[in-house]
Amino acid sequence: MSDIYITGCGIISALGYGKEVTMNALRQHRSAVGRIRFLQTEHTELPVGEVPFSNDEMRQALGIQENTVMTRTALIGRMALKEALDEANLDPSGQRTAFINGTTVGGMDRTELFEKDFVKTHDCGTCSEMIAEQSGGFCFVTTMSTACSSAANAILLGKELIETGRIDVAVVGGAECITKFHLNGFNTLMILDKDVCRPFDKKRAGLNLGEGAGYIVLESGESVKKRNIKPLAILSGTANRCDAFHQTATSADGEGAYLAMTEALKNANLKPSDIDYINAHGTGTGINDMSEGRAITRVFGENVPPTASVKAYIGHTTSAAGGVEAVISILALKHNYMPISLNFNEKEDDLGFEPLHEEKPHKEIRHVMSNSFGFGGNDTVCIFSRFDQNENDLQNVSSHNKFPIKITCAAHISAQKPLSDEWFDNPVHYENETLIKSQDADYKQFINTMAARRMGSVLKRAIATSKTAMEKSGIATPDAIITATGWGCLENTEKFLNSMFEQGETCLQPTFFINSTHNTIGSNIAILTKNHSYNNTHVQQGISFESALLDAVIQFERDKIGSALVGAFDEMTPQWHRYLTGSRKSDGGVFDGETAVSTILSRNGDVELVGVEILHQPDFQHIEDSLKRLCDKKNLIINDIDLIVTGRNNCAENDVIYEKFENSFGFKNKTATYKNIFGESLTSSAFGFYFAFECLKKGHTPESKKANNILIYNHFNNISHTLILLSKC
Repeated sequence: MSDIYITGCGIISALGYGKEVTMNALRQHRSAVGRIRFLQTEHTELPVGEVPFSNDEMRQALGIQENTVMTRTALIGRMALKEALDEANLDPSGQRTAFINGTTVGGMDRTELFEKDFVKTHDCGTCSEMIAEQSGGFCFVTTMSTACSSAANAILLGKELIETGRIDVAVVGGAECITKFHLNGFNTLMILDKDVCRPFDKKRAGLNLGEGAGYIVLESGESVKKRNIKPLAILSGTANRCDAFHQTATSADGEGAYLAMTEALKNANLKPSDIDYINAHGTGTGINDMSEGRAITRVFGENVPPTASVKAYIGHTTSAAGGVEAVISILALKHNYMPISLNFNEKEDDLGFEPLHEEKPHKEIRHVMSNSFGFGGNDTVCIFSRFDQNENDLQNVSSHNKFPIKITCAAHISAQKPLSDEWFDNPVHYENETLIKSQDADYKQFINTMAARRMGSVLKRAIATSKTAMEKSGIATPDAIITATGWGCLENTEKFLNSMFEQGETCLQPTFFINSTHNTIGSNIAILTKNHSYNNTHVQQGISFESALLDAVIQFERDKIGSALVGAFDEMTPQWHRYLTGSRKSDGGVFDGETAVSTILSRNGDVELVGVEILHQPDFQHIEDSLKRLCDKKNLIINDIDLIVTGRNNCAENDVIYEKFENSFGFKNKTATYKNIFGESLTSSAFGFYFAFECLKKGHTPESKKANNILIYNHFNNISHTLILLSKC
């Protein structure tokens, strides 16, 4: 594979703002974990690593007006993004530039306070948009949410977008603030230390939560040459694998971590002996450190390189950890300095190595491995390498495979009859309804009764549709599980929030918190099927499904997979629906619904997924260019498209965008809609995909019109636009 070059870094954490402050603190062995200053919580006894600035101080530093709605996560993210762009001397509008963000709590800091318009800022994708807005010019914006590996997965996707030639530059990483929601959530799991944490120490007692943001600028060799900028380092390898063991605990032998580290080395074309330093995940919990330590020993044997965790300096920045610690790894390369683990006193009996806890003379650092492991066993590893000062031959991006990707089968649970295609000829129509809950299937055939009692509705639907799709396809273990959700597991999120409000911050139950994370769905599918393959979750508002689909296409093009389960899942509670309808305009639109669509992609099937295009704030010319690019892949002209499936929802502000598109390309008499059948949700475009697939499979639309080539066109608030082309084989 070609090298991907790093040309800028930005960081903010409990240590302060910027790379210089961070490096000085690491050299001084100074921990910034301490008493809570800004978070309004009863748990003042729990030490945390807070960013040492109030929201008002960050607003002032960024020049943001007081009346501008902004979450703390977004403020922290903007600080780090500014430093990264400044160092790279990058104007995102100057070339094809993507912004890929990792976060999990999103706007929870406002949600839990029930501030005005809090619903508008709750979802993770909104925080990413808030961060990206300050710079503008990004051609693609999306969000990963895989708990503590989110930012690392953002780095991985940015690398692969460049390698497949879709973009020239990717600004990648993550941002996360501390909220009462996840402070109390981790507290219910009884894994928070009441002192500063002690990673890999025999008497470690848990982790400290932290907050922060870290972003790195990735560029192709062509972009580096064009911009005449000197790289700081190289992103030489990445990998993601799933532990497939438990929703919060890691396996005893660290299978997922072992597979991720091994694959990252292979991706970087390196041997274990080439790694000079490991930035360990090292949270300080009993299970995590033992599991990771055993996995490291499996990879490196008796020659474990110096290994340390920085979480005693800054706390565990959760979803931002992969970005924050990527910057620290690059600083280690730049300064030829290995940050040590703090607070280590006694070696763990069952581990063959001690963490690096004293500064010692060492050889030149050329390769650093950075580990990020999240809930659900989502394990991601990045390898950063020194850029040779004398290297002038910048490598080009690698080529990618172009074999056809087929849709093998699909399954749904919705307002229509579940796990059935009866809707195609005889859909149920709903009149004067604002919210229609999905019709539930018989879940006993998919999930045992005891397990089902602990699951929220959206998770049960996801498992039922996924197992149905896998059974229909004959693929029991797909090579990738990629899920999409806009709101996440609302039912459990709401239950944990309500119990926190009603009971205060004591005697809370962990079950609702465990099942509230966005990647609960993808990880549980992996756990139930013992699937250790690639696992990712996309949470970019109304284009979450398209982002997941694009991710799958990239994995196929890289020849990393031969099959994938791609699913979209959202639910709606009556309480949340009331908040939602109270904060948006209503002019006779379709009903709100819920989403559960699982589809299997492989190299076999009667319908081809020709391509996916995602555009951020495009002008009309960019949309036209994308449409022509899709048609060219199949040697088609625009007139060859038989049907265009759009996200019309009977709201004038939304539908006028589709009308312009249809009129411009002569599609006026070739249109079909799906939201009138399945309802509106942040991932309802998955139903558009499913609708088009069924039409092509049958060879005609519900109105008996011929269908060989179908375009699915979607937009979200006229910010993100997506086009998907399907063709009958």
